[in-house]
Amino acid sequence: MFARQRQAYILGRIREDGAVRVADLVRDLGVSDMTIRRDLELLDQRGLLEKVHGGATALPGSALFEPGFAAKSALERGEKEAIAEAAVGLVEPGTAIGISAGTTTYEIARRLVDVPGLTVVTNSVPVADVFYHGGRDDQTILLTGGVRTPSDALVGPFAVAALRTVHVDVVFMGVHGMDPHSGFTTPNLLEAETDRALVETGRRLVVAADHTKWGVVGISSIGRLDQADVLVTDSGLSSEARATLEAAVRSLVVVDVPGPAVAGSTAASPPDAVLSAAG
Repeated sequence: MFARQRQAYILGRIREDGAVRVADLVRDLGVSDMTIRRDLELLDQRGLLEKVHGGATALPGSALFEPGFAAKSALERGEKEAIAEAAVGLVEPGTAIGISAGTTTYEIARRLVDVPGLTVVTNSVPVADVFYHGGRDDQTILLTGGVRTPSDALVGPFAVAALRTVHVDVVFMGVHGMDPHSGFTTPNLLEAETDRALVETGRRLVVAADHTKWGVVGISSIGRLDQADVLVTDSGLSSEARATLEAAVRSLVVVDVPGPAVAGSTAASPPDAVLSAAG
């Protein structure tokens, strides 16, 4: 295997998992420890990863940083679950909905499996799998074609062409980042184009994003903050960010995240939601 091929493999692993270990790369690529360390040193010098003891990690500050679905699923789990619980209340039985790729939208999909009569349009492989395994005969699932990204989204011209032929009542959108100037963003150029096409299919846009997405800017914008009819986030959002979003979006829903269970305590009640209307 040529050096360029090894380095492309290393970057692919980091893009999906967020980090790699030298020992794992030696085993998987069948080369020496020294060869891998030289590759990591070169990639570090080029600013494509951060070399650490025993391996390397991704550069979270990069506008191109895109962790894989499994890596993102482990982050802010409580926030995502609380956001999903609030978001599903916006769905009526028998309606058509669009769902973008993402771990927060995946949590929303898990809670929509029991809603009767839905027609679901999605470019997310995990979201489609959730509904497929749900096995309801009264739900119709439409999965776009396209090229698969590290976040398990199907993107590109095939996905965009498919989305331009459909119309839905509401679109649920997950985002990589949200910023006052850049709006809603993603680190994948093709995914941004596909997400824009998905937004255009809907009469209403609901963005689901936890507080850690605030201030994060991906390389490509999906849309402006004021394009969101509803933004569902969590109470970890700063007061300054909350004020900015209240002025931009039509409705801001802020959910409280239940704390860890305490031995001997009663079961936690569903997360509370605070609704702020703007505009």
